[in-house]
Amino acid sequence: MQFGNLSIELLETGDFALDGGAMFGVVPRNLWEKAYHAPDEQNRIPMKARCLLIRGHIGGKDRIILVDTGNGDKFPPKLAQMYKIDISRFRLETSLARFGVVPEDITDVILTHLHFDHAGGATSLDVMGKPYPTFPNARHYVQRDQLRWAQYPAEKDRASFLKENFEPLTGSGLIEILDGDGELWAGEDCSIRLHAVHGHTKALQTVMIESGVDNTKERMLFSADLIPTSAHVPVPYVMAYDNFPLTTIEEKKALLPRLYEEKWLVVYEHDGFMQASRITATERGFMRGDAITITEW
Repeated sequence: MQFGNLSIELLETGDFALDGGAMFGVVPRNLWEKAYHAPDEQNRIPMKARCLLIRGHIGGKDRIILVDTGNGDKFPPKLAQMYKIDISRFRLETSLARFGVVPEDITDVILTHLHFDHAGGATSLDVMGKPYPTFPNARHYVQRDQLRWAQYPAEKDRASFLKENFEPLTGSGLIEILDGDGELWAGEDCSIRLHAVHGHTKALQTVMIESGVDNTKERMLFSADLIPTSAHVPVPYVMAYDNFPLTTIEEKKALLPRLYEEKWLVVYEHDGFMQASRITATERGFMRGDAITITEW
């Protein structure tokens, strides 16, 4: 997709599944099933692990940027079966190759947070089974508070942080530590800004992309787990996985009016059926708009 002055693609890295009740918290099954999809016999719902590929002249240089990295392929069989991880159709490396990109070409990796379904592909295993950075030439951008949380996690999301996904990055000096909101790169015709939220996990950074000038400006939000699927747009639809669900609700209430009024394109990293949409306003509150496809697969 040509997005203003940038080229943006939404990469498929594989399929997986999580418990439907956990994904929708206090929302009753008869409601979330209608809004999203029926669960399987283990109450798991189908999900994607998507990431953004951004290419263009940004911040004074030509960059090839990756936002998140999917689950990766390091899971032991028991966990792979539990989460129904399927990389038979799509893998991060083969999806990159479709656009003529190899891991060594990536200049920057923005990790929204360090849960395994977002940071798993940031490292790979060598022939001895030792993890190493998948993108050796890239700076990896992580919020300071998120890295600290991953290193000393709470019981609530301890199982989602796997040290093999991020310790090789810190050990290789590839991590760039960030503190809070701010523009990562800015220019006359495009900018990438990070906005930290704290409901799902401490200091998850959503990615806000603006490209073009004046009336031609386009706006895209990579919402990560603040709005993981299109069914999570309504304010009360909050995950039980969130460490601080009331904080998530307040963060959505603060952000959704702007997304609607400024016609932002919202990307759903985990939605198994919809890549992106605008936000619409209804008598029942904010909802997802019509499906928008960023990249055909």
